[in-house]
Amino acid sequence: MTETDLFQEPNDATPLDPALRGDLIQTWVTTRADLNEAEEGNILKGAVWGGRRRGGAEALLDEGFSKNLHKQMFGEVWKWAGKYRQKELNIGIDPHLVAAEMPVMFDNVRFWVENKTFPPDEIAVRLHHRLTQIHGFPNGNGRHARMMADLLIEKLGGKAFTWGSGTIHETGALRDAYVAALQAADNHDFAPLMKFVRS
Repeated sequence: MTETDLFQEPNDATPLDPALRGDLIQTWVTTRADLNEAEEGNILKGAVWGGRRRGGAEALLDEGFSKNLHKQMFGEVWKWAGKYRQKELNIGIDPHLVAAEMPVMFDNVRFWVENKTFPPDEIAVRLHHRLTQIHGFPNGNGRHARMMADLLIEKLGGKAFTWGSGTIHETGALRDAYVAALQAADNHDFAPLMKFVRS
């Protein structure tokens, strides 16, 4: 991938549809490097915003908060930030099911927290996995899911995850390990993902 390939993504990533170019708010973005820079700056602001959320875990486990977090992470770059996707992707559930599945997922996670169904790390990992499975937004789902998991584990008294101690959104061995761990979780084996988030 070169810096001029604005719409080139790793094979296992959500494809960035060239039709979305019109949804770019930042007109100076013309290359993949530009897009990464714009998104990374916006994501940092989203992290600060999310970290200011008052209340316990239940304050995060809400569809409104999730959509607002996505908007805070990508809203300076993309017009669709914080809005559920309307198109079929190479990953995720059918777009017409997203709005129904998200509240169910948050209900489940709130139940796990209230009843201590799983240890805190596993609750946050399962939230992350289900968010990536649903793939509710046009793009940025993995980054949003990782931030949701980090915010949740902190509310549950744990430390933020290290996510392999590198940059997952780029191609390479780290991303391959992350995707393999997600695929194992798709088959109800959460051990690789549990290990990855603390590596």
